[in-house]
Amino acid sequence: MTFTLWLLLWFCGLTLAQDGLPQTEVATETGSCFPDMCKFLKEFGAMKEKQEAMETRQKETENQVLELKKKEVSNIAFSAAAGGSGHIGPLSIDTTLIYRRVIINVGNAYNQHTGIFAAPVPGIYYFTFFCHAGGSQVVSLALMKNNEVVVTVYDHKTSYDGADNGGNAAFLQLQQGDHVYIRLGANSHVWQNDHITTFSGILLRQL
Repeated sequence: MTFTLWLLLWFCGLTLAQDGLPQTEVATETGSCFPDMCKFLKEFGAMKEKQEAMETRQKETENQVLELKKKEVSNIAFSAAAGGSGHIGPLSIDTTLIYRRVIINVGNAYNQHTGIFAAPVPGIYYFTFFCHAGGSQVVSLALMKNNEVVVTVYDHKTSYDGADNGGNAAFLQLQQGDHVYIRLGANSHVWQNDHITTFSGILLRQL
């Protein structure tokens, strides 16, 4: 815009300068310079309009890409089961429970090799976990946020109870990179199965 204004001022200066020239010289200058200048200004204006149109289209495309990426990131959900057979534990130390059979993992935020869900975006999430175990051993599971216990499932050892089932759930506000997982307490156990001991989570709203 500044360059265009400068050109117009220069053009006006040339026009004023013609007032002091003889008529023949004015006619000559008008015929040789002014048409070229007008053509240049028209071409420059057309180039500027074309550039502005291209910038507008580029911005619209960038906004569409951002919206698509945002939509993809906002679709986060997983469910996994402690696949296999037999029991896990009792173990002498607290252990992260690994749910190896992935039922669904939209967004790939759950790692089936570590048992850890890593929040890809800040938001409000909902997690559930359920378990089955024999009554002859203690059951102790905890939903963990990083190193913090959120909610637990616990059942005492009994001599008359053949089997136990339990579960819990919680809403969590997570920051990007926060870890959520299930911790199996020391000296406790659960039964691993493709369908009965599970861990699930979903992003409800991105913040």
